[in-house]
Amino acid sequence: MGILQFLFFFFLLFTLYTPMSVHANTELRSLMELKASLDPTNKVLDSWKSDGDPCSGSFVGVACNEHRKVANISLQGKGLSGQVSPAIAGLKCLSGLYLHYNSLSGEIPKELSDLQELTDLYLNDNNLSGTIPPHIGNMAALQVVDLCCNQLTGNIPTEIGDLKGLSVLSLQRNRLDGKIPASLGNLVMLRRLDLSYNRLFGEIPTTLANILQLETLDVRNNTLYGNVPSGLKRLNGGFLGDNNRGLCGTGFPTLRVCSRFDNMNINQLEPFQSDLNDTVPGVNSHIVHNQGYCNHTHCSNPLRFPKLPIITGIITVGFVFMFAVFLAIFHYRRKKQKIGNTCESSDGRLSTDHQAKELQRNGSVSPLVTLEYSYGWDPLGDGWDNIGFSKEHLDKFRFNLEEVESATRCFSELNLLGKTNFSSVYKGVLRDGSVVAIRSINVTSCKSEEAEFVKGLYLLTSLRHENLVRLRGFCCSKGRGECFLIYDFASKGNLSKYLDVEDGGEPVLDWPTRISIINGIATGIGYLHKSEVSKPPIVHRNISVEKVLIDHQFSPLIADSGLHKILADDIVYSALKVSAAMGYLAPEYVTTGRFTEKTDIFAFGVIILQILSGKLQLTSSMRLGAECSRFEDFVDANLKGEFSEPMAAKLGEIALRCTNQHPNDRPCMETIIKELNDIS
Repeated sequence: MGILQFLFFFFLLFTLYTPMSVHANTELRSLMELKASLDPTNKVLDSWKSDGDPCSGSFVGVACNEHRKVANISLQGKGLSGQVSPAIAGLKCLSGLYLHYNSLSGEIPKELSDLQELTDLYLNDNNLSGTIPPHIGNMAALQVVDLCCNQLTGNIPTEIGDLKGLSVLSLQRNRLDGKIPASLGNLVMLRRLDLSYNRLFGEIPTTLANILQLETLDVRNNTLYGNVPSGLKRLNGGFLGDNNRGLCGTGFPTLRVCSRFDNMNINQLEPFQSDLNDTVPGVNSHIVHNQGYCNHTHCSNPLRFPKLPIITGIITVGFVFMFAVFLAIFHYRRKKQKIGNTCESSDGRLSTDHQAKELQRNGSVSPLVTLEYSYGWDPLGDGWDNIGFSKEHLDKFRFNLEEVESATRCFSELNLLGKTNFSSVYKGVLRDGSVVAIRSINVTSCKSEEAEFVKGLYLLTSLRHENLVRLRGFCCSKGRGECFLIYDFASKGNLSKYLDVEDGGEPVLDWPTRISIINGIATGIGYLHKSEVSKPPIVHRNISVEKVLIDHQFSPLIADSGLHKILADDIVYSALKVSAAMGYLAPEYVTTGRFTEKTDIFAFGVIILQILSGKLQLTSSMRLGAECSRFEDFVDANLKGEFSEPMAAKLGEIALRCTNQHPNDRPCMETIIKELNDIS
């Protein structure tokens, strides 16, 4: 009996385990084929092992569902240089494929259509070529399709119109041609359609105006022509049609008003000769030849047929005909609209509004569908006009999320410059070619009161000085839950790179450059402390050599000025731990908990000693050397004596006064700047 029970248990275990094992092996084989195709040099996906477990967390970019089946592949911005393998079809439970911002080439495999559970398809910003597979229309679960910024050619498949759940379709910046399929009007859930920067021609289908969910239609830079459907006026700024010389329309600010020639189609240009001749014999000849008409059956004098009644008859017939055509079109459109919006309980169909609510209720909407492509999270949405400044000012500094993602190649790790406990900084390139640094801050690290946050943003955008890092703009994304600050990029890094320099490291700063940097930092702090029409006095609170960036001319730029105005208090305080550890925090802060201009002065004095000594960590002997003018103790030995002793002595004396234990005994920045000018 025991043996029988054991055999039964073994059989049951084998029955239950085998399908899972077989399935796992099938997915593993698919992943390994995919790896070989995507990453032929094995520089990125070396963690994908043929004897590994894809669901163990060891496979970079691979996530599994609760059934231990591969559900997501997230490899955006990884520097992949291969192709998308047809083996992707083996991952039957894949719901998200994120391969954007890489250097993939080749065609989009038609086998992709086997992924019937895929909701998010991101292949944008690669070098993919060939046509868009018509089979994509079979992928009923798709909600986001982003194929922009590739080398795709051919027509837009009409089959895409079958994707009833599609919310975002981005095909811009390819080489697509042909007409915009009228079938796209069937995409009842579509919110964003971007077809810009292609070679599309023809008219904009009127069916697109029937999509109730549509918020953005971008068809810029094509060769479209004709009258833009008037129903698209409801999009307001959401319709973008610039640089289509043949497009016209009334109520669209960027388009010319249509003339009667734009509205004429081939049917309207054809004469109604046969119909009119059959209905009113002799009329056409009378108009053309301006004379009477006679035949053997009917002979009449032209005087008995006055011109006015004839012309009136022609106009009447024409109006009747046009009215009949209009009624037919109107009846057809109404019927089509009724079919599309009627809830038929017999077959369980839902109206578009009901579909949207059901998808939201069931939680089946892709988490990336809510990604804002315009302004996203808008802290200016309510009550901004009570804050006391112009909204138009901030509008000049807004970036959209698409620009930020494009600049950073979807926040590629290759572009990551640094990371703290509350933010990350990425290097980026804007579409105009300018290089920027983009700081990403989680919304939970920002001030919770939107009015305070907006005031802080306004202040940051108002700061303008040659020794402050310039803020180019900002972007707030509700979908990502982040705020992005876009700054000019400082190509030489921060000042700390030029301290503790050893042989073979960064170049040693010469004496004139050190003096220039000290003067620049002083004038930057002086600007912050000074009250101006455009801004109140500002205490930086966290000045250090890490916060002093160096541009291509070795000029100093103070970073993060005013940043505390948008950050939550606990985040600001946590950042002070580093300042305290490095000796930048003034001693009175410990007892008062307050920041004043004199706390910035203290930090500036520390920076002077660091620049003079070339050392990041200061010692008591350095301070003593500055007091006694023993230059060997506080002037960088890497200068090899090439410095001005009187200037070094004066700078040492200024640094000591700035770091005085008593804030009232520290000079103000205006006095310091004057003294620096006197010794320069």
